[in-house]
Amino acid sequence: MAIEIIGTGKAVPHKKVSNDDLAARIDTSDEWIRSHTGIGYRYIADESDACSNLACEAAKNALAMAAGYSGADSTQRDRAAVGIAETIDVIILATVTADYYGTPSTACIVQDRIGAHGAAAMDINAACTGFIYGLETAAGLLNISPHRKRALVIGAEVLSKVINWNDRATCVLFGDGAGAAVIEKTDADKTGLLMSLLFADGSGNESLVMRRGGTRNPFKKGEVIDAGICIEMNGQEVYNFAVKAITSTIDSLMKAGNIKIDDIDRIVPHQANARIVQAASKRLGIPLEKFYLNIEEYANTSSATIPIALDEMNRSGFLKKGDLILTVGFGGGLTYGGNIIYW
Repeated sequence: MAIEIIGTGKAVPHKKVSNDDLAARIDTSDEWIRSHTGIGYRYIADESDACSNLACEAAKNALAMAAGYSGADSTQRDRAAVGIAETIDVIILATVTADYYGTPSTACIVQDRIGAHGAAAMDINAACTGFIYGLETAAGLLNISPHRKRALVIGAEVLSKVINWNDRATCVLFGDGAGAAVIEKTDADKTGLLMSLLFADGSGNESLVMRRGGTRNPFKKGEVIDAGICIEMNGQEVYNFAVKAITSTIDSLMKAGNIKIDDIDRIVPHQANARIVQAASKRLGIPLEKFYLNIEEYANTSSATIPIALDEMNRSGFLKKGDLILTVGFGGGLTYGGNIIYW
């Protein structure tokens, strides 16, 4: 029995913002951002767009591919997506920027909009490791029941709405986007999602946090709000954690899967900072060319970075049947982990 990825999709907003665009409004520069992060652009959602908008678009693209449609006509895409959406048993949506606080889950909104009637639907929050956690969660739900066959796993974020745009240390890092994958339980052998390793280090919970609005720091009657809910990050702590997390996760995956460096066709890391990947590559002795990086185009889209990358690689023909892929993520919580996938 195997859990195979049969469709991928992505979605980003129409508005593309360059480093020079940011430099026109805050004290920064294209040279500084590129040299410190590897980021050149990011996509920013319109005021009317929420997480579910991007999640639905990515989901429809993934569903249409799973149904065998690969064209550019949105009407035909939607028809193809609707047909297979009715066969989805589980929807897992990873996000830290849900449409609503607490309830309803954004996954339920997506379930309704794509026509996945009757499918179980829930959000998970593992920050930038969310898609990795989501794949393993969905696979577990498929494997545990003979009545479930297909799941839709989505990572979707509208981080532009939880960024302090006056904080140049964080606002240059993030972008909006969504990625999705349709997975299916099949009778194949040694293919698809082979293994996942999931970890957390809750002692680092203060390193990357959105403080306001939760039960720890609720809004109070009469309080004057001069700043919205926004990301706060200790950059040095997160950087140190990330390098350690990515190296230890890749090492653990290789040992657990009895994999050698030469066996790996591609490593798909969370796209947080190019310097993190470069440092991990050097420490592990793995050629940088094995790591897929698209951070220059999209910046950090948290739970969406890995599925966006997978869809890019898949649609461009960069991935071939039988390729061995490692995914590795790290983010707020602190969480980290990875998957071993035979494409």
